[in-house]
Amino acid sequence: MSTKPVLLVTLGGDIGTYAFQRAARDKYGWDVMVVAKVVTTFFRYSTLAPWVIEPGIHEPARIIARLNHIAADHPDHELVLMTNLDWHVRTLAQHRDEVDPRWHLPFCDLATFDKVSSKHAFAEVCESVGVRTPRSLSVVFAGQRADAVVASGDVLAAIKERGLAYPLIGKPSASADWFEVAFPGKSKIHHFETEAELTEVLGHLEAAGYPSEFLVQEFVPGDETHMRSLTAYRDKAGRVTLMAGGQVLLEEHTPGTMGIPAAILTGVDEDAFAAAARFLDAADYYGFANFDYKVHSGTGENVFFEMNPRIGRNNHYVTSAGVNVVDAVARDLLPEHFAAAHPDGDATLPATPTDEILYSVVPWRLLRRYLLDPALRDKVDRARRRHGVFHPLRYRGDASLLRRLYVTALDLRLARKYKQYYPHPTETGF
Repeated sequence: MSTKPVLLVTLGGDIGTYAFQRAARDKYGWDVMVVAKVVTTFFRYSTLAPWVIEPGIHEPARIIARLNHIAADHPDHELVLMTNLDWHVRTLAQHRDEVDPRWHLPFCDLATFDKVSSKHAFAEVCESVGVRTPRSLSVVFAGQRADAVVASGDVLAAIKERGLAYPLIGKPSASADWFEVAFPGKSKIHHFETEAELTEVLGHLEAAGYPSEFLVQEFVPGDETHMRSLTAYRDKAGRVTLMAGGQVLLEEHTPGTMGIPAAILTGVDEDAFAAAARFLDAADYYGFANFDYKVHSGTGENVFFEMNPRIGRNNHYVTSAGVNVVDAVARDLLPEHFAAAHPDGDATLPATPTDEILYSVVPWRLLRRYLLDPALRDKVDRARRRHGVFHPLRYRGDASLLRRLYVTALDLRLARKYKQYYPHPTETGF
């Protein structure tokens, strides 16, 4: 069976796009390329992909012109585009008609993007299919939407009326708008212990004329190990073809990456998988989806927080556990390539990795010191003894001496950041 060569291009160079590119090269032998403003930390000294420096990576016209230029330079290739930034997903949805039609874009349309990426709208879809979400207060600011759930000046009174108690969580409803706003102390997720902390952030957003809703939510009890990650793909035919998940062991704690998993132990959660599938079908969603949910430490119920309309930063845990994430795109958009890579036929859908593996982007000794539950620590130890630790940047196909030394240096830098931002609960220093 003959197949045209494939060029996979990623917009931006985060660790998630690196993981996707290595998965594409390892299994399918696709050519890969990165388009970004600068060479990022995760690709420095890498030989995995050539870089195209595009200073206007956050300007729609420049992005479209660059993609069309790449298409013109590769007339004999199948073209696949990936990104791991909400803003890019929305921009591509807005300007799809201006992009060369040869590009395969495994992303949802604009209406669906707005439905699922707004955490307020996400909660409405969840409610319609019986999926639990946190109790929330949606805040908008003066001069913004006329159908405001509550104006910023009325927040404190509304919190008391609705019986929400501190600590509370604050987060943007729309990640694409959050990307563009700046203020002192901005974080991916805010933890409010007092009214004063909440009032300060609301004041910054009001002064900036923030255009989207800001959510103030109940804190669902349980430490970081109660968090879960879930990665799915729903294809053009409406089939959920990928469903994978795992238990978060440790999260990032720097302001810009707060709450992003740094270590995951993979596993199967049938109830959560079924809930995610109901959501994707109800939203008529297309493409990769990355859900965050938490197991309530008191009741044991799954509480869903959000769905990101993209593959997610930590997608390497899926590939490491036995289901290559590129399979979902190939099966959907390039069936000849998928068939060539699977001579024994397709697997039962959705493809679900069942192997229990340890994924981590932090040094092993540091991770283990944060595992305070002896039973969980023993479980993680067993997974490490069976399979080792899977790190997306530790890649034999990109293993020059300089690259290996640089990745080790990144580990040491990350350890220092943990010391600065997240002191150990029972010990001081490292």
